[in-house]
Amino acid sequence: MQEPETSLPLPQRLLAVAVVVTALYFGRDLLIPLALATLLAFVLAPLTVRIRRLGIPRGVAVTVVVAITLGALIGLSMFMAGQVRGLGKELPTYQSNIAAKFDRFRAQLRTPGLFREASRVIDAVESEIEQTQGELEQKPATATRRPARVELVPTAPGAYESVGRWLERIGPPAALFGTTLIYLFLVLLNPGDMRDRLVSLLGGSVHRTTDALNDAGQRVSRYLTMQLVVNLCYAVPMAAGLWLIGIPGALLWGLLSAVLRFIPYVGSLVGAVFPLLLAFAVDPGWSMVAWALALIVVLELISNNIVEPWLYGASTGLSAMSLIVAATFWTALWGPIGLVLSTPLTVCMLVIGRHLPQLAFLDVMLGSRPALELPSRMYQRLLAGNSADAIELAEESVAGSSPRQFYEDVGIPVLRMATVDHRLQEASAEHRHRIVSGMSAVIDELRAHHAAERPQAPLEALCIGSRWTVDTLGAGMAAHALALDGVAASAAPAAAGAVTAELIASLGSDGAKVFVLSYFSPQPQEHAQYFARRLKRRWPDSKVILALWNVEGAELAALPIADWGVDAAVGSINAMVTEVCARLEREGAVGWSPAQYGADDAQRVRALRDSGILDASLRGTFDSAARRAADIFDVPVAMVTLIDEQWQYTHGDSAKAGRVGIGEPERGPERGASMCGHVVADGAALVVPDVQRDPRFAANPVLIENGIRFYAGAPLRDSEGHILGTLCLLDTQPRTMSLRDAKLLESLADEVMVPLRNRSCPNGAV
Repeated sequence: MQEPETSLPLPQRLLAVAVVVTALYFGRDLLIPLALATLLAFVLAPLTVRIRRLGIPRGVAVTVVVAITLGALIGLSMFMAGQVRGLGKELPTYQSNIAAKFDRFRAQLRTPGLFREASRVIDAVESEIEQTQGELEQKPATATRRPARVELVPTAPGAYESVGRWLERIGPPAALFGTTLIYLFLVLLNPGDMRDRLVSLLGGSVHRTTDALNDAGQRVSRYLTMQLVVNLCYAVPMAAGLWLIGIPGALLWGLLSAVLRFIPYVGSLVGAVFPLLLAFAVDPGWSMVAWALALIVVLELISNNIVEPWLYGASTGLSAMSLIVAATFWTALWGPIGLVLSTPLTVCMLVIGRHLPQLAFLDVMLGSRPALELPSRMYQRLLAGNSADAIELAEESVAGSSPRQFYEDVGIPVLRMATVDHRLQEASAEHRHRIVSGMSAVIDELRAHHAAERPQAPLEALCIGSRWTVDTLGAGMAAHALALDGVAASAAPAAAGAVTAELIASLGSDGAKVFVLSYFSPQPQEHAQYFARRLKRRWPDSKVILALWNVEGAELAALPIADWGVDAAVGSINAMVTEVCARLEREGAVGWSPAQYGADDAQRVRALRDSGILDASLRGTFDSAARRAADIFDVPVAMVTLIDEQWQYTHGDSAKAGRVGIGEPERGPERGASMCGHVVADGAALVVPDVQRDPRFAANPVLIENGIRFYAGAPLRDSEGHILGTLCLLDTQPRTMSLRDAKLLESLADEVMVPLRNRSCPNGAV
């Protein structure tokens, strides 16, 4: 990961970390209540907002919320104290059971068996020690007098001293509770003030800082809410099960387990100890202990493996290692309270590091997502000579997509990185050898596990590595991708290298219909002209396609391939497969995926026509919505499209270099060739970062003609859930879109439908 220019040098960064840690440790008396108050504010802020919506002033609303919280805590504490007091009165009745069990346990230890020899050794050692001690005591006393033993008998403390000791014990917890309560009231009373101060303190871009604070608040609030739900899902069956088993105070132990499970790692263990000890004391036998232990184990398994993964679907983004390290770190700084706060505080650190470039190292250290992208991870494994890990990464990637998409997204980028490092002289001979041998092993493994049966037909496509060894590896990937697509394809042997007389002779008189020349060189024109001329001279009817893996986009389109004597030039695996299939003129082979029709498409089209959304009077409204979307996402084109049974209509068009106006919807491409048709068919938003790298759209003639490289579309739903069209964004350059931006696009699409709903419901009801 490239470091931002604003990052501090390593010594200054370490000094800053040391200063922060020291401040956290020595300022814990001030910071702990502030952190607790902020944590509670995340939970109570939504309740405050709801009360304020009733027209109640903020001060009154905050007072009501704090009073409700305080009353709930006091009531819960009094209930639990009463339960404990009641159990304390019953404990003497269980002394006989406890004594009987210990007596039986001691009797088992005294019987001959496993511990007999160990007891005999211990008795022998004790007798030797007693004998030695006796001999020492029998020695004659020395001439000096032995010092007299003085024993200080403490006097009974007075009333004032007892009160002072009692205040010493309850003073710190009471001070912590009171300070936290005051901070909580102030934070809820003026939440914007703390946010403004944090924005000023963190500095940098106000946009990034605001996004970081919003993200941290949402993650922490979601974590605490889900933690409360998980704890209740554990506590309710816990209390019910203990009640059925017959353990006294079942409700107490259920509530206690719900509270203690807020403490990571330790809380669940501590909460399980109390009912087990009570079961040991109550039951003369062991059945109650066994049932209680079985209940706890079953609940833990269900909670850890079913309930938590289900409810924590939106993860905090922390890795397992960072959670453990954070728990240790905050416990060492702030004690048990630090353990409770460890996860929320670490989530805040992660989010800040994710949004602020100067603290990006926090995201790398704490985040759950890989520190390197998959191509970089693969490249690192190959550089280290770890072919086994590289093969494992390849298999994991193929399991979620296909070998062809792995070559597109990972294989070719890895070889591209290798050629760049070679050109910059950063790779040694040993590094180049590891890359070549490791990637060869990866390709061979994928061929073995994802073999494609070669059709009973003459050779259709031959992929040739034109210059370097990495070119041959690229040719091997291309041949495998073509074979998986049903093409009779093969790769020229590595020993052949370029187009040699031996290679031409080995192909016989028929040769191949299409030749794919693989290049990683950014300037292959001389070799390409020579090789293409030789192939065309031998097989005049053949087609020659240049696979220029290091050339993409506008640069690829500007190449004078006609002067080089080749038929086409491509820059990706998907484009290569599409081009080869087109040159082979296969019947029915389009090389891209047309949009499908849903089962209820007839009802959807009827709803489209009955809705009035095609009315020309709405054109201005939709143009404004498209213009707003284009400005928000900074894209050259945004459109409101409507899809009927056959065509796509543009009913709102905002182009930074185009025109907008009032009129009838314009008919666009056929529905099958429309990317918006995929949104309508799938019923969900669609984001395509690079059209040319997506096999569904790479060869779509409409997209190629208009130079579309990026697409993002969100469905337009009516009040009955029918998808009438999309709000879509287009760009001629590849770009990425975050999950948050995708959600924002969906929200804007919902706003687009408001005029339609208002037309159908004059009173504004939806």
